[in-house]
Amino acid sequence: MDLMIKGKKAIMAGGSAGMGRATAERLAEAGAELIITARGEARLQKAAEEIAEKYDVPVTPVVANSSTEAGREALFAACPDPDILAITIKPPDPNGDFLKVSADMWRDSVETALIGPIEIMRNYIPVMKEKGWGRIVNIATFSAKNPMIWRLMSGPARSALLNYTASVSREIAPHGVILNNLLPGMFATEGASEIMGAYADAFGLEPKPEIVRAHFKEHNHIPAGFMGDADDLAPMAAFLCSSLARFIVGQNIVIDGGQYSAIF
Repeated sequence: MDLMIKGKKAIMAGGSAGMGRATAERLAEAGAELIITARGEARLQKAAEEIAEKYDVPVTPVVANSSTEAGREALFAACPDPDILAITIKPPDPNGDFLKVSADMWRDSVETALIGPIEIMRNYIPVMKEKGWGRIVNIATFSAKNPMIWRLMSGPARSALLNYTASVSREIAPHGVILNNLLPGMFATEGASEIMGAYADAFGLEPKPEIVRAHFKEHNHIPAGFMGDADDLAPMAAFLCSSLARFIVGQNIVIDGGQYSAIF
């Protein structure tokens, strides 16, 4: 399928690994010029080199933490005028006892999962409106719609992001700027592996992979029968970034193997 974005300039914030990298690859495959950001320089540089070589498109790595003002400014300086903006963040650690979730933990969650994406969008939306064309996709989490006690540091801030984007998407659609969200469920990505120890702590488990996996499977029924991998989400993300998605406005699309069992 021709996504009709060859030559478009695309930012993938959080693009060095996992769903971000997979999405960056699908955009590169469609011929987009890429700017990818991440906090870790070594992994980011490696991802940029591999994507550029594989798809023969320009890929610019930008070391930036988009939850901070300095990180966002570095991105804005590196790419002032994108056509496409996709955003994801490293998943926060699972929390154990909800009564031990502190005010500082909430502030960090909101800075990372709500304020960071909003400030990036707020910077680029006027640019896209001026062009008369733009695509914005937030890769969030299905816990924004499916409350889970151990995902408190992830779900509530993303629920607020969904509320914000639902309003903003209708304001910018008449200008050719399309904004949607993807809500992934349980995926076997690098980010998920990195929080395995925190998951064990949250449930009082021995930090052994086989024990953690068994507990996870018992308490998180996925009708599809497996955890997704990044390529189970990336094609949909790339589609929403394309010219073909012009009539999809302000939607929150769950990709979770059927775990979220509701009609809406």
